Amino acid sequence: MTEEPKKRLNKFSIWLMAGMLLSSTIVHSCKPVPKEKKEIQYKVGVVDLMILKRQKLSALPLAKEIGADGVEVDMGGLGNRPTFNNKLIDPVIRKQYLDTARQLGIEISSLAMTGFYSQSLPEREGAVETIQDCINTMVLMEVKVGFLPLGVEGDLIQYPERRAAIVERLKEVGKKAEAAGVVIGIETALDAKGEVELLNDIGSPAIQICFNFANPLKNGRDINEELKILGKNRICEIHATNKDSVWLENDPQIDMPQIKTTLDELGWSGWLLVERSRDANNTRDVRGNFGANVAYLKSVFQ
Repeated sequence: MTEEPKKRLNKFSIWLMAGMLLSSTIVHSCKPVPKEKKEIQYKVGVVDLMILKRQKLSALPLAKEIGADGVEVDMGGLGNRPTFNNKLIDPVIRKQYLDTARQLGIEISSLAMTGFYSQSLPEREGAVETIQDCINTMVLMEVKVGFLPLGVEGDLIQYPERRAAIVERLKEVGKKAEAAGVVIGIETALDAKGEVELLNDIGSPAIQICFNFANPLKNGRDINEELKILGKNRICEIHATNKDSVWLENDPQIDMPQIKTTLDELGWSGWLLVERSRDANNTRDVRGNFGANVAYLKSVFQ
């Protein structure tokens, strides 16, 4: 082959390779970019105690049937026991619970210490150690929020003299929660300003408020104003129902779209949990009551 045809062949080879490279680049650039999974700002769950499935595995498929995104799981009864009647401390039961939740696509929003509704946080011997048991279970189940009601004996409106003891114990709890990387949400009888002052006295970012719509409504306070006073960083979850009377969609006391606007403006995100707002004429209809309330909350918030 003469020198001239060789040069032409080399030029052709260069053009061919350049064309192949350009084609590959174009094809590669045209591949669809995978979309990031969008995080849901508001998730809607149910309370296992209130759907009559306290720490029962069957709460998970029932929550799925109701249409909920997740479940607040109770730690079990307390009474005169040194700690909760907690089945989830058993690794076999815990694994079964977590595996079932994953299979169903149901999340565990929080663990609830409802036994303290009738117990005295400021006076009960070993109360901090009892709460530590909940924190330990939260870590094992990778749950970030624990619900702690101060209850009847911790009502700081009725018993203001118990404030110092409550603050002292919650300071201890706060340190334990911080070390574990979790948050304990307390429910109090105080208004939002009082709760801000209480949280400031405790001084731990791991102690926040579990906000319950029923509390301000019972005391003639405005839900939206209370939420604004607390602000997004002091609220770890919301029990988004009222007393039992009518379903949320029929409740004249609650303007749910306005509440969503308030939470949007605050930039809050988290769990909205259905606790009550059952039809007073048919409170045992779990699927009917909770299904209706979950569907309504989703229609507004999702």
